[in-house]
Amino acid sequence: MIAIGSNVPLFELKDQDGKIFRISDHLGKRNLVLFFYPKDLSYGCTKEACSFRDHHEVFLENDCDVIGISMDDENSHREFISRHRLPYTLLSDTEKTVQQLFGLKPQFFGLIQDRATFVIGKNGKILHAFRSLSKFEKHVTEALEILKNQ
Repeated sequence: MIAIGSNVPLFELKDQDGKIFRISDHLGKRNLVLFFYPKDLSYGCTKEACSFRDHHEVFLENDCDVIGISMDDENSHREFISRHRLPYTLLSDTEKTVQQLFGLKPQFFGLIQDRATFVIGKNGKILHAFRSLSKFEKHVTEALEILKNQ
């Protein structure tokens, strides 16, 4: 996994609407939380995504945008957003290129995408990294703790 203190890797991916999201366009403006998750609409990913949704206002109060990333396509992301009223952007990493940039590896013999969350400061540095397939809501609490203490 990419080291704390490293510069965030530059990348671009399509969002749920097919628009290009360039991380470089967001650096220097607000803090960012990038959370990588395995699958739209699955049990654990829904719990995690809804936890980020339920704390969205707190992230905004801490000058932070939340971005979710999975291998699912834009159509799947639109359904996920619609079904669970997710107020943030979801990006499609169908080729796993951004996962690789962040040093994430598939789990369970390559069947499941890794679950990890990165807190990125306005300066583009990785402030915190947390990885756990099973502690869904802890991704949110860890990210908020870092943002509140910086």
